[in-house]
Amino acid sequence: MTTETSTTDSRHRAWSMMAAPVEPVEPVEPAAGGAQSTATLRRAESSNAAADRPRIVGLRCRNCQRAEVTGPNFVCQACFGPLEVVLDREVIRAQVSRAAIMARGPDIWRYLELLPVESVPLRGLAVGSTPLIRADRLASEIGLGSGRLRLKDDTRNPTLSFKDRVVAIAAARAVDFGFDTLACASTGNLAGATAAAAAALGMRAVVFVPADLEPAKVDHALSYGATVVPVNGTYDDINRLSLEIADEEGWAFVNVNMRPYYSEGSKTLAFEVAEQLGWRLPDVLVAPIASGSLFTKVARGFEDLVDAGLVEEKPVRFIGAQPDGCSPVAQAFADGTDEIQPVRAPDTIVRSLAIGSPADGGYALALARRTGGSIEAVPDGATAASIRRLGRTEGLFAETAGGVTVAGLERAVRRGIINDGDEVVALITGNGVKTPDAKWFGLDEDPDADPRSGADPRSGGGDRPPGLSSPIDPSYAAFVRAGLGS
Repeated sequence: MTTETSTTDSRHRAWSMMAAPVEPVEPVEPAAGGAQSTATLRRAESSNAAADRPRIVGLRCRNCQRAEVTGPNFVCQACFGPLEVVLDREVIRAQVSRAAIMARGPDIWRYLELLPVESVPLRGLAVGSTPLIRADRLASEIGLGSGRLRLKDDTRNPTLSFKDRVVAIAAARAVDFGFDTLACASTGNLAGATAAAAAALGMRAVVFVPADLEPAKVDHALSYGATVVPVNGTYDDINRLSLEIADEEGWAFVNVNMRPYYSEGSKTLAFEVAEQLGWRLPDVLVAPIASGSLFTKVARGFEDLVDAGLVEEKPVRFIGAQPDGCSPVAQAFADGTDEIQPVRAPDTIVRSLAIGSPADGGYALALARRTGGSIEAVPDGATAASIRRLGRTEGLFAETAGGVTVAGLERAVRRGIINDGDEVVALITGNGVKTPDAKWFGLDEDPDADPRSGADPRSGGGDRPPGLSSPIDPSYAAFVRAGLGS
């Protein structure tokens, strides 16, 4: 395995050397009074005027296009559709350049002009600039040519997953809006990322997780001083509870009332991939799908780079992967329908992707179809096998979402959606230390054995760890009875 970016103290220099060189632009003398000089001056005046305008225009409904003011809003007041951030593309084009980006430090804030944040936060975790790995051994085993597969290794982020990216943006805006409590509904990785970000910013953290979440993920969030609230129910139950708590308690839920900003953080994966490839786009992008936000925002990130004049436009096929025990988007893709049927009771070892009603599922489905990609459904056994294969071939220990991604990639190659000459980037979004038993799924004497059935070592009767509440039912009344409010 070789890496295309260094993770040592020389990482900043390596990033600058790796990107495609920027040719200097020679100044052009204006013609003596001709039409060409007038047009040139007008373009310059327009560029200067754009540079003085705010980059962040506001929020807009993705369904009806209604404009909303910038703030902790996430739903359209007219049609109840989801809101997204609107940035002024002309302003961005006037402000950003490859040279400016490459001169900055190796974290997500090097792309500040492309993000919905006014300035670089004074505090916070060092997020991003994770390696892009050339994975020749894995490529050979799944039928791709040498040098054609790269893995974006987001297991190297501060809390070992890509969630640090999205939380960094949401937390920065939460501070701007005056919140003092950072919260989330989580299937695991987001809990740790939210807790760590809050600790770095001096904020209170409260995270809501399924009551049967892997102990390692619970401990991870507790280690940052968060209050962890187990909830009896699915992620979708927890998400509905979070909507009510956000309204009643006035907390910044990163993936609820801060969601328009939170989702923008996934674009930084696209920015880094393009820069690490020498300021160009891949032929194929493979990613796991939970809510669908990561999948769609990486596509938006590529579009933003094109709009800013930082890369050449080219078609990119988007291939998503879901566990077959919770695959509503993959099922809709296979059925040829636009209607996504919710999965009421997810049944999979891949808990980080076990979202039965994906908020951005329809957008993810449309993206895969529009780009000539696909959405693959992956059995848990194939997920576990892919985790082991990834470790054996590339020395990378991924959690279950990474196993789903690699297995989905292999299926797309076998079905001819990916060709051996395509340049492919697959996103490995989390570290396997959080789901250590999952890699052995299917290898037990009992073929139906499930690592989820392992006993929680804390259930043997000892005192409950500080910060871990007793499980509650998914209702605001239960939340209040447990004394968890402000």
